[in-house]
Amino acid sequence: MTDAAATEPARRGSGATAALPVLLLAVAALCLWASSRMTWVQVDSQDGLGEARSTTLGGGVWAAATTPLALTLIAAIAASFAVRGWALRVVGLLVALVAVAAVVPAVSLLVGGADEEKAGRLAELPGRAEVTGATTYPAPALLAVFGGVVALAAAIALIRKAGRSAGLSSRYAAPAARREEATRRGASSQPPSQRVIWDALDAGEDPTEDEPPAGPASGTGPAEPNHGPDNDGPPPTETRR
Repeated sequence: MTDAAATEPARRGSGATAALPVLLLAVAALCLWASSRMTWVQVDSQDGLGEARSTTLGGGVWAAATTPLALTLIAAIAASFAVRGWALRVVGLLVALVAVAAVVPAVSLLVGGADEEKAGRLAELPGRAEVTGATTYPAPALLAVFGGVVALAAAIALIRKAGRSAGLSSRYAAPAARREEATRRGASSQPPSQRVIWDALDAGEDPTEDEPPAGPASGTGPAEPNHGPDNDGPPPTETRR
């Protein structure tokens, strides 16, 4: 099995791990945004002069932070691609706080019902008007709770992803680190894989270059100087007279 084939399952697993928090954040943001557009409470009032009237309060009014929290989750999606390590853990903790902030008002409404005084204040009723009833709609609050739970799962996924980021393969490493690793592997005796070859070429190395040719065979000394046409002996000496 080649090196590329062996690392292919790990790469698919890393891709799925990276995509999971993004998917969860998107689902949570969509749930919170949709909940903020729905009616949470209906306020019935009577001012003593005319007919009774009803005023609806959406999630963006009853739980005003719902829309900003949805936008925060969208920003966390971009941050999950931009940061690593401890910074990604910080993003995960912030997402967890967003999840809690989204769940608290929804659970409070589901458990304790709508406070008539708060409902009248948010409905901006005239001073002489009196709240005669406040009807709670549980579906938007349940949707907000679901979005908060999904956001909490995304926070856990981000923190776990930050813990595994140090062990990412060279595919996700910085170019300089990949080139250094390619050079190191190129110097080893094991045959290079296709991935190593490309990384070595990127580093300026030639992984296919053979070893330099060996020098003259051992035992072969330097060539004798040629002193004459036939190199039969030492050069003749000049006779002085």
